[in-house]
Amino acid sequence: MGDAWGVRRVWVVVVLSFGGVLSFLALLVVGTYSAAANLTRNGTSVALAKGAVPAAYQNLVQKWGTLCDALSPALLAAQLYQESGWNPRARSAAAAEGIAQFIPGTWQTHGVDGNGDGKRDVWDPDDAIPSAASYDCELAKYVKDVPGDPTANMLAAYNAGAYRVIRAGGVPAISETQNYVKVITTLSKSFAAPTGPVAPSQQAAGAIYYAQEKLGTPYLWGGNGTAAQGGRFDCSGLTKAAYHSVGIELPRVANDQWNAGPHPARSALLPGDLVFFANNLDDPRTIHHVGIYVGGGYMINAPYTGAVIRFDKIDSADYIGATRVTAEGAEALPTSGGV
Repeated sequence: MGDAWGVRRVWVVVVLSFGGVLSFLALLVVGTYSAAANLTRNGTSVALAKGAVPAAYQNLVQKWGTLCDALSPALLAAQLYQESGWNPRARSAAAAEGIAQFIPGTWQTHGVDGNGDGKRDVWDPDDAIPSAASYDCELAKYVKDVPGDPTANMLAAYNAGAYRVIRAGGVPAISETQNYVKVITTLSKSFAAPTGPVAPSQQAAGAIYYAQEKLGTPYLWGGNGTAAQGGRFDCSGLTKAAYHSVGIELPRVANDQWNAGPHPARSALLPGDLVFFANNLDDPRTIHHVGIYVGGGYMINAPYTGAVIRFDKIDSADYIGATRVTAEGAEALPTSGGV
């Protein structure tokens, strides 16, 4: 669906359905979205996006993510999120342990005493996060003379081993390794503070159109819009269905949808961005609500039991930020369920 056609369709639906005040909102959608058409992304900052990393780990990730040139705080954050979802007590079926998911043998040789307390504890993020960064940078040294992108080679060495990267002269032709490099580099974009305008979503107009078609539908906790549920949704069910309608598969739970793309500032929001609300603005794991931004400070959302899908203002005390959904970002998300 072309952007211009999709935006016109959004405008027409709102004007015909609601008139008056909602016509004004529709014009905001058109104006803001059209103005976004020429925005480009100017690279990734060393800084982390506000609220992207739980506050308990933000300083550790920011500090240790600059340990070597091949690493960045956003890349380290992406690895930790992909490995454990920020769970310091995570244990995998393969016996990987802690927030960085070290297997015991690797921890014995590469774990470091990050907090200087005389212990190397895989369950302590103060040790595990520095150890993850140290291990990354050690691998980067092993493959520093390999042609190609140093970060990609480092990630490939993390997944397949440095010897395979050296032997292949770059990222080896192993599908699992190539996918790992792609996933982590893509996911890192959702943790980095943008240094310039973030490219607009090409699917945003279609997602908004879908959501506007559902205005007035009663809310249902756990609703996915199925026939058995009377076509009703909850907040994340609506956003998931809206982006599914344009070919992007989001996770089912709101706080899992948070990392489906980069995080634009409040002043840089565009229609189609997902806007999130949390109990703790320093911890995205506490996100409890999501809506679809339409411009002018308004969103379409399924708010709560007893209400209907409607327009609401986004500016409230629990607004934590926004995500500009991308197909690559959604695809890179871990497949484990959220809370």
